[in-house]
This record gives sequence, structure tokens and C-alpha cells, in this order.
Amino acid sequence: MTTKIILDCDPGHDDALALLLAVANPMIDLLAVTTSAGNQTPAKTLNNALRTLTLLQATTIPVAGGNQTPLVAPLETAPEVHGESGLDGAELPAPGFAPQPLTAIELIAQTLRQSTEKVTLVVTGPMTNAALFLRVYPELAREKLAQIVYMGGAMGLGNWRPSVEFNIFVDPEAAKIVMNFGLPLVMAPLNVTHRAQIHKDEIAAVGGIDNPVAHAYFGLLNFFERYHEDPKWGFVGAPLHDPCTIAWLIDPTMFTTAKMHVDVETQGELTRGETVCDYYQLTGQPANTEVLLDLDRPRFIKLILDSLKHFN
Repeated sequence: MTTKIILDCDPGHDDALALLLAVANPMIDLLAVTTSAGNQTPAKTLNNALRTLTLLQATTIPVAGGNQTPLVAPLETAPEVHGESGLDGAELPAPGFAPQPLTAIELIAQTLRQSTEKVTLVVTGPMTNAALFLRVYPELAREKLAQIVYMGGAMGLGNWRPSVEFNIFVDPEAAKIVMNFGLPLVMAPLNVTHRAQIHKDEIAAVGGIDNPVAHAYFGLLNFFERYHEDPKWGFVGAPLHDPCTIAWLIDPTMFTTAKMHVDVETQGELTRGETVCDYYQLTGQPANTEVLLDLDRPRFIKLILDSLKHFN
């Protein structure tokens, strides 16, 4: 049985891997792609989604660009991680199709209305588009969204501020709207994504897959891995954050999870954007999120490699 999804992303190397899994795996029916400002500026992330889907021969999937800025704060991007294009490291094809003449939230609404089944919204960037959609179309969201699965947040160590993960940092007000809307939530925080590392020998194995898609991803992964060689991270390879969301939808038995109440700090001088995960149920608030905490890394890497071989 397939899971119908809309993928809201900000490509981004790891977003490109989430797109790969969503296109290549028969367990996922990718209905639409929307883009947010995050890893790079909105024009670049939209262009990167179009280029990636062109590479993946998935040009019939409708794509729309979203909000140009976060809800409150100025946009902060991550060129030091993803390069000036947002997808440095490979020569991707020029877009083979045009974006829809709609905004992201309009495409989400149109896609949900056209679906006869409930749809999962997957968010692998800042939650700006998701929050705006929930505010503009709350009844449609409650009727047609099965759940929201997102990459973001952390229990403890952050990657952009001491306790704050990048996606939530960019737009914590949007994240707070999503977390408190009342839909079922699945969270892939840094706790699991930092375990989802691809090692250098596994990147080399990607380079050994003989098709144009794998060749492009080999270049992307090599670029992405170099940033994570900084000893401060303590990584063996590069953490593949965003594809954890799609991998969970494909095979949840790959992951260890726990249910807890999750909210986000928007006011703290040192902790703005910190996700507050009530692991020990200290607040008495009912659990609103299934949080991914660990994964079977070899199975996860095999899923990546098998998805690339799909294009042989």
C-alpha cells in the first residue's frame, strides 16, 4: 500500500536525497513538491527542486515555490553547508519543466482537494509553507492531511545554535503553529539524523553505480561530506538528515521511536528555536509527536543505494 505525500523542501543536498527516495520507491506516491526558503534563497531552492526532478525523470510532478521569507525573522541560509547554488558538487540538468502558476499553499490545497485519500505532508525545510497552509486552509488540513512528518529540531545538541537545529531556527514561529495545530506529527530530529551517516566507502559505492542519477549524487555527497569533516562534529561521514522522513514512511521498522509532547521556544535569548521534547512527561501535556530516536543505519544506507540503482 502506497503512502501519498506532498514534499515541502528547501533543496539542499539532503533534500535532494529525500526527493530521490520519494521518486524511486513504489511505497511512496509523490503528488506534489513545494519549496521554501532555507538552505538557500527561494529562487535557488525552487530551481534546485526543478533540476533534481528533471534528473530523476519525474517532470510530471507539479512544483510550486512558497513564501519568500520566514514569518517573522529575516531569512538565514546555509551556503557554507550547501554551496552558492544550494546543490554544489554536481552538474545537474537545467529544469525540463516549469513550476506551477500557483503559490506553495495553493498547490497543497489543490492537491489535497483532488486526492480521494488522506495525504501526508512531509516537511524537510523550515515550516513556513506548512504553517501558512494550516492558517489559510485549516478545515481542508483537518479533512485531508493524515499527518505531518518533518525533519527538524533536536533533543539536546543543536547544529546551528548550541541547542537549536537549523530548520527550526530559520522559522520557529512557523514550527510552533505546526506543532500546536493538532494533527498527528512525526519528528526526525538531529538525534536520529546524526546517526544516519553515510561513510566515505559508501559514497564511493554510490560512484560505482553506473547511471547518470548515481553519478550526480556521487558528486553531491562528496561535496556535502567535506563540510562534515570538521573535527568539531565528531562524524565518521555525512549525516543524511532529510531522507530519514521518507525512509520512515517506507519502513518504520527501521527506526526506534518514542511518543512525547513537543513544542518550540520562540522567545528565549539563548534558546530561540529550541524544540522542547517532554521525554519524561514532566509537563503533563499529552503526547503530540512520534519522535525518531535511532535507526538501523546499514538498512538505511541500503535503501539509498537501492534507490539509486532504480535508475540503471
